Amino acid sequence: MSKNIVIITGASSGIGMEFALQIDAHLRKTDEIWLIARDRQKLKTLAGQMRNNIRVLSMDITVPAQIDRLRDMLRDERCHIRMLVNSAGYGMIGDVVELKLQEQTGMVRLNCEALTAVTRCCLPYMSRGARIIQMASSASFVAQPGFAVYAATKAYVDSFSLALREELKSRDIYVTSVCPGPVDTPFFDIAERHGSTLSVKKLTLVTPERVVTKALRDACEKRTRSVCSLPIQAFEVLCKVVPHPLITAAIRKLKG
Repeated sequence: MSKNIVIITGASSGIGMEFALQIDAHLRKTDEIWLIARDRQKLKTLAGQMRNNIRVLSMDITVPAQIDRLRDMLRDERCHIRMLVNSAGYGMIGDVVELKLQEQTGMVRLNCEALTAVTRCCLPYMSRGARIIQMASSASFVAQPGFAVYAATKAYVDSFSLALREELKSRDIYVTSVCPGPVDTPFFDIAERHGSTLSVKKLTLVTPERVVTKALRDACEKRTRSVCSLPIQAFEVLCKVVPHPLITAAIRKLKG
């Protein structure tokens, strides 16, 4: 017998954890929620707070063998995926020449390659009415010196999501790209290891609860993008009307 499931990557902390809690509280007709992250203990702690049947999957999704493992589980258990939330990712602040190579290529592997691999792995097990939520960022709106690789990876996520959405429309599967500004999560514990973000950005800080509530609502309403808070919505408009070289130069100047 097949089972209806939800899959959430990056579920051990931050926005991924908040997705798990809100989906657990509100989504009906789900047999299991699969939580994916590397830290098994954090996932088990989270699972203990949830009321649905939870599957804890400790895996590194940047490793191809782990993607194969996920694919085998989906096939063997005849899963029907109602919702996929790709929330795993990280960013590092600092100029390209200052950051370690492994830190930068790691962002590409997790934010882009792993997200693509998980999405492709799950697509055969999704049918009409399913939703895909991809965590992009307002950093995807324009190139950002001092945050170059991260912004580029999120531009990939946003572009990939928009194209995939068109490909899946005939199957009645809808993709929403979530593009928040700064969110009050442990993200900055890693991101600011080598540098600090613009103080003006932190003035727009929002809670993960707010981002996730809007993202789930927008996904339910089949929206293309979910952009939380008026300042970030204004920034999105700005990036559509002002030449990007001017915005990029202004960001660099603000960073000093």
